[in-house]
Amino acid sequence: MKNSFKDLRLEELLIKRDELRKKYFDLRFQMVVGHVENPVEKRNLRRQIARIETRIAEAQRSSAAKKA
Repeated sequence: MKNSFKDLRLEELLIKRDELRKKYFDLRFQMVVGHVENPVEKRNLRRQIARIETRIAEAQRSSAAKKA
């Protein structure tokens, strides 16, 4: 499931990134303990975080270009 983060503002992207990182951390902890129903979710979360990181970098570059 790809999530579209194109319509989110920079502040919303930062908040969403923090939420996904916490969820990823919790999932990793559950995997160590051994109580994970869907192990593919770890990969999906990692990819979503990467997509958000890309959108954040693009937003920061565009705002820096507007200032210059």
